[in-house]
Amino acid sequence: MLALRLSLGARPAVQVRRLLVAGASAGTGFLLLSALGHALSHPDPAASALRLAWCTAPLAATVYLAVAVARADPATRPRPGLSAVGLGPVRLMAISAATTAVSCLLGSALALLVFLQLRGDLTGMSLGGGAQEFLAAGRPLPLPAALTLLALVPLSASGAVAVTLRPREPVKGAGRAARAYGRFGAYRRTPVRESFGAYGRFGRQLGAAARGRRTAAEAPAQEQDGTPAGAAGDAGAEAVDGSPAVVPPPVPTAAPSGLPWGVAVLAVGLAVEALTSRTGSADGPAAFLGLALTSLGLALVGPGLTHLCGRLLQAVRPGALRLLAGRVLKTEATRIGRPLGVVCAVVSAAYTMASLHDPDDPSAGPLVVLGVLLVAGCTVATLLTAAVEAKQAHADTTASLRRLGAPAGTLRRAASLRAGALLALFGPLTVAVAELSAWPLGG
Repeated sequence: MLALRLSLGARPAVQVRRLLVAGASAGTGFLLLSALGHALSHPDPAASALRLAWCTAPLAATVYLAVAVARADPATRPRPGLSAVGLGPVRLMAISAATTAVSCLLGSALALLVFLQLRGDLTGMSLGGGAQEFLAAGRPLPLPAALTLLALVPLSASGAVAVTLRPREPVKGAGRAARAYGRFGAYRRTPVRESFGAYGRFGRQLGAAARGRRTAAEAPAQEQDGTPAGAAGDAGAEAVDGSPAVVPPPVPTAAPSGLPWGVAVLAVGLAVEALTSRTGSADGPAAFLGLALTSLGLALVGPGLTHLCGRLLQAVRPGALRLLAGRVLKTEATRIGRPLGVVCAVVSAAYTMASLHDPDDPSAGPLVVLGVLLVAGCTVATLLTAAVEAKQAHADTTASLRRLGAPAGTLRRAASLRAGALLALFGPLTVAVAELSAWPLGG
């Protein structure tokens, strides 16, 4: 009941994203029911299993979209004071999973109604022609099998949301290391060992206070040259009067670790595709394996390339606009780069499959078009949802910049600069990988 009240009381933008999840669930459920109808009409189990296996791509895209929508939902985000009324992190995670399950169940119910309507079970009027192949009109529909297939999307999506939003426990031993004690029982926060009589040396405490003042003074300069603020001193250093030093939070400068692995997987996928073209098995399982590895490589290199794009924006004497745009890209490299890499992988795979497909082949029916549109739409919607989540994460920073007098046009130009830089890097890369994949497989 609480999940339903939170769902109904959300903002219109949140409701639109939930409707997108329901629509994606409806499309995936219809494809699963179509695979069941094909199995009822054709006794070949291998062909039916292949059709069911092709539904894993829309299912994965729908689950991916559901997780992104749940992460960007402000109603289920932990906030101070909610634990006092029984809404702790675990409860909010359960509410988010329940809300996702409700959206997916609505989509699955819609898919079942549409499928029964097209079969003629509701009004007695069924579609004819090629639709009889996957509708299995005139045959009894096994209700347990249909409900089992329709339950895949809600169970998978709610489970993925619960795993993604589960509360993270602190690392064991971190508190013990933070509360280390020095010689003679003196309390300290750093694990550095000190020699005998270090506490009584003249000027030691004054040196610590000077380091605190120097850290606060060097923070603006480090913001200009791109180094993380607060890296030169301890964030908990105090000034002479006892007030804490104002040090901005550090910004990650290390590139995500998936870039070398993504490049390696991408190279292996292209090599497998080239090998299958030389052996004459361009339509065999090895060719699809190479295409899958290529798509996986593009998805893995997304965060690393986004971080690299941010570094390039901050290179060669950057101004305030390039510093701001590059800093945001480096901070949100994983959040934005991962769905961006998935979009590039989907576009490349779709281009390769379209170049290999024969226009005279009658197997390319409306179900194939529905599957392609579903996967492409879910990935693009996930990317837009990740952009909204990144904007929400930087809302406090944006408000601080506006309070300091930064014009709104500067923030918009920084956002346009980030979008243009990402398009300039990922656009040619996607086209090049798509051409390299389609050329050997096309013969």
